[in-house]
Amino acid sequence: MYWMKPGTKRDLRRRWNLPDRVFFGHGACHILAGVFLEMAPLSGFHAEWVVPAQGFSGNHIYVTNGMIAFDFHGYSARNRLIDHHRRGWSQRYPGWRAEVCRVAFDLLNTKELNARKMRGPDQYLLDPVPRARRFVSQVDHAKAARKAEASAASHA
Repeated sequence: MYWMKPGTKRDLRRRWNLPDRVFFGHGACHILAGVFLEMAPLSGFHAEWVVPAQGFSGNHIYVTNGMIAFDFHGYSARNRLIDHHRRGWSQRYPGWRAEVCRVAFDLLNTKELNARKMRGPDQYLLDPVPRARRFVSQVDHAKAARKAEASAASHA
């Protein structure tokens, strides 16, 4: 896992200047998930939220059809994505635990995001929605999803 230098997330300019995968993997994953659902390059996907236990950081939002998931890594088997996330945080913070919940709020609505301690699209240095659209558009979704499905089936 990638760990950002202290202070990066609070500095809007430094945060904005991160590479896309780091930007969407560390603090703007909900924007990427919201844009994916808006663009709907594949059907049958919904968003899920890894919600850490009280007192821990490490939340993450991705989209999934139940078998495969899409986030800043691209496509992967859903269970492997969750396991990777849990391993990374629990290695760094002993006792770390979380639950996975289906997202039942608008991932691009500032008021709803702020109520969950996340930034809305208008609270970044620049608008992250076009950046997320470019990120999603660069993926061959059908091909990447087939590869992730094969991986998920072989590890089931």
